[in-house]
Amino acid sequence: MAIQKEYQWLTNENGPKMLNEALILIDVIESPGTADNPVILSWAAELGANVASVYKADEIPWCGLFMAIIVKRSGRQVVKDPLWALNWGTFGVHTDKPALGDVLVFVRTTPEGHKAGHVAMYVGEDAKCYHILGGNQSDKVCIVRKEKKSLYIARRPNYINQPKNVRQIILPESGLLSSKEF
Repeated sequence: MAIQKEYQWLTNENGPKMLNEALILIDVIESPGTADNPVILSWAAELGANVASVYKADEIPWCGLFMAIIVKRSGRQVVKDPLWALNWGTFGVHTDKPALGDVLVFVRTTPEGHKAGHVAMYVGEDAKCYHILGGNQSDKVCIVRKEKKSLYIARRPNYINQPKNVRQIILPESGLLSSKEF
């Protein structure tokens, strides 16, 4: 696992399970050009017909696909139509204070004026940004910083027994700042 230096501490976290599943996939990267990464395409097949029939190439935004595969592998319920990032606003339960392992949904407006989104997992925050682990971030699975002002909603898995390390994490203002919309 080639996790960025400033986030190495995550490898010592004992859960939540979704975080552990996500860390396994660090550095999975989209294939350049017309080629497709078979690992990313296999996630669609693993999720089943509703996703596999739509997701045919890794050039299609895959943040929702990444979130769906880690949720499924963690034994949790995947949201309806998981490829649409904003649909992750129905996952689990709402939280006003994001914490380790929570699902964060971000909103943006496309150049055509449409509402679009991005979904990733909270690993920490600084004064201006959330530090998020997700797919299709610079065309790979990695951790970036995303401005807090674009947060649409934060959702926590509906835990029966919440892991003790689910907590707010304050980090220094360092790390890759998302310079483009996802």
